[in-house]
Amino acid sequence: MQLSDLNYNLPPELIAAEPLESRSASRLLIVNRVSTTISDRSFADLPGLLRPTDLVVLNNTRVFPARLLGRTATGGQVEIFLINRIKGNIWQTLAKPAKRLRPGSKILFAEGLSAVVEEKFDDGSVAVAFTSSVDFDSLIDRIGRTPLPPYIKRTADEPDLDRERYQTVYASNRGAIAAPTAGLHFTPEILTQVRDRGIDVAEITLHVGYGTFEPVRTKEIKDHRVAAERFEIDGTAAEKLERARRDSRRIVAVGTTTTRALEYVMDRDGGFVPSAGKADLTIKPGYRFRVVAAMLTNFHLPQSSLLVLVSTFAGYDLIMRAYSHAVEKRYRFYSYGDCMLIE
Repeated sequence: MQLSDLNYNLPPELIAAEPLESRSASRLLIVNRVSTTISDRSFADLPGLLRPTDLVVLNNTRVFPARLLGRTATGGQVEIFLINRIKGNIWQTLAKPAKRLRPGSKILFAEGLSAVVEEKFDDGSVAVAFTSSVDFDSLIDRIGRTPLPPYIKRTADEPDLDRERYQTVYASNRGAIAAPTAGLHFTPEILTQVRDRGIDVAEITLHVGYGTFEPVRTKEIKDHRVAAERFEIDGTAAEKLERARRDSRRIVAVGTTTTRALEYVMDRDGGFVPSAGKADLTIKPGYRFRVVAAMLTNFHLPQSSLLVLVSTFAGYDLIMRAYSHAVEKRYRFYSYGDCMLIE
């Protein structure tokens, strides 16, 4: 597969710039890998579409406000996007405009937060050392902004809305710089309906990092690697996963990030025990899925590693047909858009 194979035509007006008033009002495209059929439903139908023996696995990572607006010593405005804590309060960041920043440059933010540029990396990112008179993470939670994806062509003019809405209702583990967007459709009521049908639910954590949405820069997909991301599977989740695996029950992953974490652990350990670390797995054509039997996922950008993942899971031709159908039927795309269940 080549990068050029992962294109599709998407009218700009189908990119969802705003969330729906109700999370569960989104549409749901059902993609059946066995019959290769595609059907249109509503996300509110999901509890009735799941099997009573399913194990539904959620990613409970919580997005923190990783965008910071500051000024240089000369008064120039700078935006800093925190993407990876190197150590302590030294972070790998994306800076805009990066050309204003050189090693030694000082940046001033709100509430006395300051930073000094330490290093500029070959990939364009910048190492920044922060100084704060109070707890750094608490301060970031106050002054930071929600890291909306760049294809949402609006400012975060309703920061309170985005802080709540660009977050799953079950988010509990702070550490992601982007939301696991397949989970944004769930409401407490939908989760209650799922459990009331006797369907088991497990929560794991994979902190969504820059690797999830970093552009694919290789012409051949086989040459691309997704950066490792931190994950954790606690004892309760490990027990549920291992029991479902041994009983040959269907494991339904909510999102590509959940899928990646589960498959990484299975590849590494051959089973599930409490574990934590960095999920270093790139799912691309030729990969054999060992855990996930069904996946709930949003619609992904052309030429993205996430589109590679779902194409590998469902088959390239079927996914391209599903995306074409979604465009024709005017589905809403990307983070705040509609979703599909691949089974």
